[in-house]
Amino acid sequence: MDVDRILETFNRHHVNYLLIGGMNFLLRHKPVLTYDVDLWIDDAEENLRRAEVALGDLRAEWGATDDDWRPVAARPAGWLRTQGVFCLTSPHGAIDIFRTVRGLDDWHACDRRASNERTAAGVGYKGLADSDMLACQLALDESVRNHERVRALRDALKRSSGD
Repeated sequence: MDVDRILETFNRHHVNYLLIGGMNFLLRHKPVLTYDVDLWIDDAEENLRRAEVALGDLRAEWGATDDDWRPVAARPAGWLRTQGVFCLTSPHGAIDIFRTVRGLDDWHACDRRASNERTAAGVGYKGLADSDMLACQLALDESVRNHERVRALRDALKRSSGD
């Protein structure tokens, strides 16, 4: 997986996104195995258009069904409006695009709390704040919640508050 290439492409296309999920946790807290890059994007029309172009540049593929699977660059503009979450493949790794995130209501409020970070290669990105990552985990059903991540996030929040 080439997370740097994925983030750099979204940055170059000026997509407003927040890195969420396992990759955000891996880069900011603990090395954990993750198989994709999860991006929560601002749902504004122009931003969705920029995200579609960035995904095309990454040679991402997606389809609502197996029969519909094809490069996103071949899709008409506006295809990101068709559902709330997309699981795409690309030569650089799997990419999940979220237009909404369970447990979080306001992308802009989360963006203001987000952490400006850099990958080991120096690519800048905004990562979902620890408090928001915790809210996402707590919004999940107990049976699928990542309890180790919940503990690590609670510990990180305690350390940052000085407790």
